[in-house]
Amino acid sequence: MNMAEERTRPAGLAAIDREMARQHADAIASYEAATPMAAKAAASLKQTGRLLLIGMGGSHAVNRAVEPLYRAHGIDAVALPLSEQLGQPLQVAGKTIFVTSQSGESAEVVRWFDETGGTQETFGLTLESRSFLARTAPSLVGSGGTELAFAATRSLTVTFALHLAILTALGEDPAAALAALSAPVDHDIAAALAAFENVSTIVTSGRRLQGVAEALALGLTELSRRPCFSLEGGQLRHGPMEMLGPEIGVVLFRGLDETASLVTAMAVSVVETGAPVILFDASGQAPVTGAVTIRFAPATGLAAIFAMLPIAQRLMIAFADARVENAGTPVRSTKITRSE
Repeated sequence: MNMAEERTRPAGLAAIDREMARQHADAIASYEAATPMAAKAAASLKQTGRLLLIGMGGSHAVNRAVEPLYRAHGIDAVALPLSEQLGQPLQVAGKTIFVTSQSGESAEVVRWFDETGGTQETFGLTLESRSFLARTAPSLVGSGGTELAFAATRSLTVTFALHLAILTALGEDPAAALAALSAPVDHDIAAALAAFENVSTIVTSGRRLQGVAEALALGLTELSRRPCFSLEGGQLRHGPMEMLGPEIGVVLFRGLDETASLVTAMAVSVVETGAPVILFDASGQAPVTGAVTIRFAPATGLAAIFAMLPIAQRLMIAFADARVENAGTPVRSTKITRSE
């Protein structure tokens, strides 16, 4: 037994473990309970055809991940950080608005409603039924209550389940996504961790799965306290490739969609730079030589997200645990950000 196994699990990571252990059950319960409000949100979307998704932190990453899923239904969906909407707002007239906040108490959420009064077509997505957000707007409320651990894990999965309820009401078949929640498949991350043993920074990237990449980068930064960040695949190609080398780890997400070949091309290019690559792969395509591939059953959309996210979370936690003594206990932040 090595030293890492002998020492006591940091309290912050133990708290995350508890959240993750219940995330699948809570997500399924959230999906089922959200049906009535999801129908109202879907009716609003059918009426307006336009969607503004606003939130902060992990909530914004979720918004980025579902942006293309709503667009696939013909809805003009745009995800914007709530802080940007406060400072340089897009017009809200004629749009459905989803305000997402797992706590329902973030400073920006409170200020946005104070300054705008909300709109008739505004809906909340939150984990806390007694929160400011849930009291102020008709809301889809996730099951299991507020997430207590610092980095978002269960809150992401549950919020995705709320979106699954809305997308189902729009006519999407939820079977594959629900199957991924009902029967999660574990994957070995030992080779991926070993590949990143000597990296100081991680860059995550995707195309249609870019929102998941952004969620992972946020969690990596919060837990490892390293400057891990995310760049959409095209943006990574346009100049930032200059930073790549053996000390920069790259995590790519490839799904069963029309952007898969672009992710493949990026993986090949990154391998050539000497940067270690981990490829979360639900594309059904061949592995990329030189990359550590974590293979999932071919999937797209929320089915791919639900399959990949728990494994990415485990990688994030293990990476941080190897580098930070008290990983999971914030030293410069709080779980609920009440200041701007």
